[in-house]
Amino acid sequence: MSGVTRFEDLIAWQKARELNREIYAATSTGQISRDFSFVNQIRSAAASVMSNIAEGFERGGPAEFHQFLVISKGSCGEVRSNLYIALDVGYLSERESKRLGEMAENTGKIIGALRASVQKRRDRRK
Repeated sequence: MSGVTRFEDLIAWQKARELNREIYAATSTGQISRDFSFVNQIRSAAASVMSNIAEGFERGGPAEFHQFLVISKGSCGEVRSNLYIALDVGYLSERESKRLGEMAENTGKIIGALRASVQKRRDRRK
C-alpha cells in the first residue's frame, strides 16, 4: 500500500467498482428488475463492498481500515449468496450467475490479500 494516497488507486476498490457496475446492469432488466426487494438487497451488498473499502481507507488508521476490509469481504460473500438465489428462482442464467459469482469471489480474494497486508502493517506497529 505504500504510495497509495487515494482509495481510488486501490485495485481492490477498482474491482469492487466493476462488480458493483455489473450487478447493477444484471438487475436492471427482465424479471429480476421487478423484484424490488431482491434488487435492493443485492445492490446494497455490492455497493457495500466498494463503500467499505473507501470508508476504511479514509479513516486513516490501519486498525479501522482492517475492520472495514473485513466487512467489505463479507459483503462479497453476501453478493455471491444472493446470486445463488437469483439462479435458483430463475432470475439469472447459470452462465451469468457464475460469471458474477466469480467476479465477487475474485474481488473478495483481492480484498483478503489487502486485509492481510494491512494486518501485517498493523501488527508491526504494536
